[in-house]
Amino acid sequence: MTMQQTVKQLDIFADSRDVMLRNDVLEQLQRRDAVSARTALEQLATGYPDDGALPAMSVLVRELERAPTAPFADHAALAIARRHLEDEVVPAARRVLPAQTGHAWLAPCWRALADRAATLAFLRADADSHSAPLWLLAGDWAAASEAAQSIESWWRIPAPLAWITEARYRAQGLDAAWPLLAELAWLAPARFAALLPVLGDASLDALRRRFDAEFPGTGEVDDDAWFPAWLLVIKPALAGRLAEARVQREQAASRATALLGEILRREHEGDQHELVSLREELSRLHAGLFDAYMATRRVLHR
Repeated sequence: MTMQQTVKQLDIFADSRDVMLRNDVLEQLQRRDAVSARTALEQLATGYPDDGALPAMSVLVRELERAPTAPFADHAALAIARRHLEDEVVPAARRVLPAQTGHAWLAPCWRALADRAATLAFLRADADSHSAPLWLLAGDWAAASEAAQSIESWWRIPAPLAWITEARYRAQGLDAAWPLLAELAWLAPARFAALLPVLGDASLDALRRRFDAEFPGTGEVDDDAWFPAWLLVIKPALAGRLAEARVQREQAASRATALLGEILRREHEGDQHELVSLREELSRLHAGLFDAYMATRRVLHR
């Protein structure tokens, strides 16, 4: 064996040793064994003090070691703990753990925060300082829904309505979530718009893009309140699901959705006399939506 071959083999051994030590840390992290993870981390730090993964791994090991369980004294304490998780722990997990593994590793961290926040009351002015959104991040849809439903009149408040909508979607799928999605669009169009990319549903996103392109609105976020009514124009088969939504009489977009449901029912029954007055009422609520609806009827009756 030549000197060059020997040096090359030593280089490979050296390279593989740092990989081995790094993998030892990752293995103990994934086992959530704080003591063994600290030992493995110290071995890596001793052998390779400049290793690029050390800072992130150190954050994760410390997180396993601290693991507080005492209930939060107030909302400010929760805010500090959440900020630490979001600003330090989550980036560290993304740095050294594969995406799916990282998500699973973080779930107990969010669960611990949710448990500690269980006694904190809901504050409209600081909605995210509540256990329900933490349960969503932990992937516990039932716990998230239960926590949000404990808020009085939750269906009239954008934040808990959005949380329960997401929990319903995650647990049961889009079809089950339609009524709550409609209620959220009517109550808080901006919150509805913000939820869609979080859900990441391909069919829902496609409908939203089509709505943005076709709906005769103002181009403002308040247009989203009319999304459920517009859906009935292009997907009348959803009438049954959207009929389950609680109608918000003070919202024109909500009344229009209910009205369109009634129009579709009258059409099915062939009640032409009643249809005339219902259509006139729809026209008064939103002329552009009425025109879109009538355009589909002209196509059907060509």
